[in-house]
Amino acid sequence: MSGRTTTLPDGAEPPVRHPDAPAPGEVIGSHYEYCFGCGGGVPHGLHVEVRAGEGVSVTAEFRVKEAHQGAPGLAHGGVLATALDETLGSLGWLLRVIAVTGRLETDYVLPVPVDAVLHLRAEVRAVHGRKIYATATGRIGGPEGPVAVQADAVFIEVKVDHFIENGRPTEIQAALADPDQVKVARAFEVNP
Repeated sequence: MSGRTTTLPDGAEPPVRHPDAPAPGEVIGSHYEYCFGCGGGVPHGLHVEVRAGEGVSVTAEFRVKEAHQGAPGLAHGGVLATALDETLGSLGWLLRVIAVTGRLETDYVLPVPVDAVLHLRAEVRAVHGRKIYATATGRIGGPEGPVAVQADAVFIEVKVDHFIENGRPTEIQAALADPDQVKVARAFEVNP
């Protein structure tokens, strides 16, 4: 663990929103139907819905379901980390880069009950080479409610070959064979 951190390095630069990024308020949508975080094809998935925000930020909502429990009646910490990671991963749409999670540091502040809606906000803090430094907060009771979870993360920009070379061939081929080329591009554009 020594030396691994989400602290901004010297020379890190402010993020720049890409001119072709989704407009503020626009739903970013699922990048892949079978993504556990945002896809609609996973019955017990999180179904996180992300919207582009101002600057290089996004907002999202996630409703905790019974299938997401850890302790009785409360969200599992790993599920909450996944919701944060999914929201943070969507920031790549605003930079127009493909990126994967390199590090995710999560703090659990308050328990999140089943049926609660977690209101998430994430933003890019800085960029340094291929590294994207970001932060996210999850609140219960509304976008201004008490902080329940928060995370700092480092994402690493990758090329599409990362997924093609490392993913299970069956799913990669199915995604690439889809006649809807927009869906093909989206499947590989955001951290899965």
